[in-house]
Amino acid sequence: MKKILVPTDFSDHAYFAIKVASEIAKKNDGEVILLHMLELPQQAGDALGVGHELPEIMLFKNAALNKLEELADDPCLDGLTVSTVIQFELAFDGIMNISKINNVDLVVMGSHGASGFKEMFIGSNAEKVVRNSEVPVLIIKKDTATFNIDKFVFASDFTDEIKTPFRKVVEFANEFGAELHLVMINTPSNFKPTHLSHQIMDDFISNFTIRKFSKHIYNDTNVENGILNFANHINADLIGMSTHGRKGLAHFFNGSISEDLVNHSARPVVTFKI
Repeated sequence: MKKILVPTDFSDHAYFAIKVASEIAKKNDGEVILLHMLELPQQAGDALGVGHELPEIMLFKNAALNKLEELADDPCLDGLTVSTVIQFELAFDGIMNISKINNVDLVVMGSHGASGFKEMFIGSNAEKVVRNSEVPVLIIKKDTATFNIDKFVFASDFTDEIKTPFRKVVEFANEFGAELHLVMINTPSNFKPTHLSHQIMDDFISNFTIRKFSKHIYNDTNVENGILNFANHINADLIGMSTHGRKGLAHFFNGSISEDLVNHSARPVVTFKI
């Protein structure tokens, strides 16, 4: 986690993410990239595309640059290498592009979540990034004095396709010295006997070196409730999930547990792309 990208719209939630990113960067001798997206009206975007610098565009750009420079000088970032980027793109597109161009290791985003029709038809930028990012995405919901991870919940069905992203999960937990609480959620529609669940988990983790971990089987009405309730039960500091990155109709009809958690969990959530 040497390069950490933090998109900001200059909101309080975005600042919470910057504070967390700064702590992670300091622990890993890393750097922070602050990104602000300028989403322009269509006519302004067309003018920009043909090389014209409209006064209105330059006014917005200069104001954003000043705010980014102020953020880069924030005391929480003292001692770190900090870069600032302004991109003329839709927020989601810009985050994805800058992430790839700069070969970042982690994206940290602030989010207040989404609900109801907004969640169903629009979705938050955080949700879209979680669905599509090739690198881990850490979602921060509230301000914390310090970002410590002692109890890290990772929920999964522990199938073979999870093995590749799980290597990043173990690396993440080991770097923070966290205890990894591995949990399999049993639901009425997908029930496994306890002995079988433990066998699946034992076979899965035999391929990895995890410094501190424990295994859990948790029963609930559905997977999302099970993860949230288990995390509350042990007072977890972080929830981790892998995501398939569903798109289009497959995402609309099937949904994504990872994205639902991003919207509904009050705790930080980190996702890893399968």
